[in-house]
This record gives sequence, structure tokens and C-alpha cells, in this order.
Amino acid sequence: MEIHQNNPRHAKPCIHAKDLVLGYTVGKQISPIASGISFELFHGELTCLMGPNGVGKSTLLKAIMSQNLPINGEIWFGDTSASQMSDLVRAQNIAVVLTEKIRSGLMTVRELVALGRTPHTGLWGHLSVADNAYVNQVLELTHLSAIAEKKLSQLSDGQRQTAMIARALAQDSNIMVLDEPTAHLDLTNRFEIMYLLKKLAKEAGKAILVVTHDLEVAMETADQLWIMANKEPLVSGSPEDLMLEGHLQKLLPGEKWEIDSRNGKIRLKTPSNLPEISGPEHLIYWVRNALRKNIEIPMPDKIEVSENPFEISVYSGQNHFTFSRTSEMIRFLKNKTA
Repeated sequence: MEIHQNNPRHAKPCIHAKDLVLGYTVGKQISPIASGISFELFHGELTCLMGPNGVGKSTLLKAIMSQNLPINGEIWFGDTSASQMSDLVRAQNIAVVLTEKIRSGLMTVRELVALGRTPHTGLWGHLSVADNAYVNQVLELTHLSAIAEKKLSQLSDGQRQTAMIARALAQDSNIMVLDEPTAHLDLTNRFEIMYLLKKLAKEAGKAILVVTHDLEVAMETADQLWIMANKEPLVSGSPEDLMLEGHLQKLLPGEKWEIDSRNGKIRLKTPSNLPEISGPEHLIYWVRNALRKNIEIPMPDKIEVSENPFEISVYSGQNHFTFSRTSEMIRFLKNKTA
């Protein structure tokens, strides 16, 4: 497997498009879903595609995979139009990991990964010595060698998803497309999978496109975000730039929610009745968070927070109360209204 160390952004994207119109054509009826879709996907980068349901993310994926051609515009793989690529050439250029469950639990990890070599094995589908060596390299790179002979039915959800990624990697395509690879995984495995994909982008020089709703993980791992919003052009850039420019707010419905500009987390908009809080900033954040979740209770006049030991001082009129935990403070404020 060719490894690219410190892979810089290539001068030319491996996939690009400009001003696509996406949708469906049934007979003579044209139903556009999204327009103004322009993008560039680069080798060595992990890109996350995000947006509310119904804006056309799946339609864009299908267009990239040539399952549903754009109503207007072309998608280019380098200098080749996607509409002119044969199925074999497409399979050799793009590997896909979808969200469907693996049906054959009797298959081993090695057998699943070996299926990725299918576009390279010819008419009879026999693995060569070189194919088997490549499968072994993929198993090692994805840290699956130790469980290569295990049945898929014996794996955890995270291991099974890693095996699916390894199958796509064994296909040796320049581009990998994954549809919600962290869905149904616990917090640790969500990060593990995305950091694995980031590693594959950097070390194997792959261009990796991930559709996800997981903003927290995307902000931590993605090199680029593509943001799709209803009836708006696709916006792309680094997570940090899109946060600073206010584009991430497009991911949220209505005016009720906001994205915390310090950490990229979604929360209810900060209510106006929160008291003044003084103290170390990292402690203020969590005390304010506890109050924000309980905006229905009467708020004190001001709060002071100190550490070593941690203490919350609540001032209400002439009264002063101290607490060692936020839960104690919230319980006290609730009981005042009972």
C-alpha cells in the first residue's frame, strides 16, 4: 500500500463540480431538490457533509456515485466526467460504505475485507498473492489483524464498522464515501472511527467524504466541512472558518437553538435572565450550563465561583448561600419556589 507522509493539499481536486442542480426526473417531470452545489474534494483530507434532513445530502451522494445524475451540471473525477465512467473504472476509483447491516455473520473479518479486492480480481474473482498481501496490509493498518479470523457475528459494533471501512480500503480506490459510519455507536467508538478515517486520509492519501449528523465529532476530526441548507448553495471550508463565519448555524432549525462558538456544541439559546457569574472561566461555563437547563426557576442576583475547594456562592438580596455542587444549588433554587 502506497503511503503518503505529510500529504499536502493537491493542486487539483480529485472530484469537483460547479453549480450542480440535484433532484429526480420521473418521465417528463423534473423535481429539483438542491441547486448551486459546487465542491472540491482533495486527497489527504477528511471531509464531512452535514445538513438537516431533506436538503439533498443523499441525493448528492448518489450523484457522486453516478446512481442519480444531476439535473444540470457535471461531476468530474479529475479530468473525466462521472457520466462517462464505466462501472469498473468507477469501482476502482470510489469505494462506498453505506449504513446497511452486514447480513452474513458467518463471514470472517478477513473474508469481508478480501471482498474489497473484487474490482481487481478479474473474471473468476480469485485473489492473487499480491491481493492477499494487500488484504494483510489493510488489516494491519486498521488494527484488525488480531481478529482477522473472527466471525462478524462475534464483533462489537465498533469492530464491525471498522471491518466495513477496511473492506472499502482494500478496494484501493482514491476516494472513499461513507454514509453515517458512526450511527448507533457509543461515544468512544464514534471518535475512534472518525480518527481512523482521518488517519487513512493522511497516511494512505485517500480523499474521504463522510455524511454525518455528529457535529461534535466532525468539529474535532474533519479537515473540511460541506454544509447544505434548505434552498441554499453548498458552503465549504474548515470547521473553524465556518464556525467563525456563522455558517454552522444553518444546521439548526428555527431560532430556538444556537451553537456555542467556543466548543461547537448545540444548546438552547442563552436566556436573558441568567445572573452575573464571576470566577474562573472554566467553572463559570459549567455553573451557567446548569442554570441554562433550568431557566424556569427564579434566578439569584449574582453568583461567585471559586476553586480549591470548589464552592458556589449565591447572592439573593441580603442573603448569601454556599454550595459545593451545582446540583445542590439547583435543588435549593427550585425549593425556593415550591
